[in-house]
Amino acid sequence: MTSPPEPRSVLSAEDRGLLDACLAGTAGAWDTFVGRFAGLFAFIASKSARQRGLALAAADRDDLVADILVECLRNDAAALRSFAGRSSLATYLAVIARRVVVRRLADAAREAAPRVPQPRHRRADVMAGDETAQAADREQVETLLRGLDTDEARLVRLHHLEHRSYGEISHLTGMPLNSIGPALSRAREKMKRLDHQPRAG
Repeated sequence: MTSPPEPRSVLSAEDRGLLDACLAGTAGAWDTFVGRFAGLFAFIASKSARQRGLALAAADRDDLVADILVECLRNDAAALRSFAGRSSLATYLAVIARRVVVRRLADAAREAAPRVPQPRHRRADVMAGDETAQAADREQVETLLRGLDTDEARLVRLHHLEHRSYGEISHLTGMPLNSIGPALSRAREKMKRLDHQPRAG
């Protein structure tokens, strides 16, 4: 009795070569990977958001693409190393991307949950309060930015204060597109630590 045939890999030679080059750290391989699959990741991010009745801004979509790329590289690229070749590389990456996007959207929904209603005030008082709060928030952000490195502070200003997309930031700073999301995450973590430090006075 003959043994059943081994499952046939559907991984193309091109995909295998790109994957091996990325895992080996070959120069330019990761840029090729990002250029090839970033569009797929952006499509999955937008589609997953639409399925939940959400409309993604370009910056939010870019954030999700960056999160997917970070997931691909996490733990010494464990997700890429686990790929067994039983599907196309694009299909495998789409599963990873969808999982990351769904998790991020769920986290964002929890953070945006309605809070306890506050007492109503006269419209003029509310508007004045909003303006004061916005000025105070911006002053606090500027204070925290002074605790960052020059490059980190510029990155945060461009993205969070000027609402620039990752593409615009890459053009203005020369940073590779795939490094902007992780750099912003590090800067935000540093700002969070600074905000939690005891204040003098």
